[in-house]
Amino acid sequence: MVRVLRTMLRETPTREDYLEMICVLIKEKGYATTIDIASNLHVRPPAVTVMMQRLDEDGFVAYEKYRGVKLTTKGERIAKFIINRHKIISKFLRILGVDRETVQKDIEAIEHVIDEETMSCISQFLKFAEENPEWTEKYPPFKENYKEIFESEKKELKVSDLKYAHKIRKNSKK
Repeated sequence: MVRVLRTMLRETPTREDYLEMICVLIKEKGYATTIDIASNLHVRPPAVTVMMQRLDEDGFVAYEKYRGVKLTTKGERIAKFIINRHKIISKFLRILGVDRETVQKDIEAIEHVIDEETMSCISQFLKFAEENPEWTEKYPPFKENYKEIFESEKKELKVSDLKYAHKIRKNSKK
């Protein structure tokens, strides 16, 4: 199933960003509007409207003009997959000692191109790291961030996290 989900969106990182943001907005606020999406992804509202129409046609969202947007079962399943991938990459980079701002910037680049086999290996490594914290004595960046890294996994991804990441990405393109 993972490969099926990934294959459906591999060539469309923008769609992934939209589905991820919609899911997080709905979880955080109970709803998602085109204005919220535009503001948090740092795009113009007309661009959001066009994307919502496309996502609706493809069965990922139910979109009604002036009423907001809801994820379909298919869209929600993919959004949750994307959010999980985001969290895994974030945790991995933090273990390596990468600072928060760089992590946010790198996630936005990595999450759209990383192979699922690589993700699986990273997940296995993270599980090992969590179950064997004693190796932290030999790797200082991990030792310094261990508690924060594994406690943050329990927290939900927030709109502000995604908004910040997209702002960094947009500014780095200039």
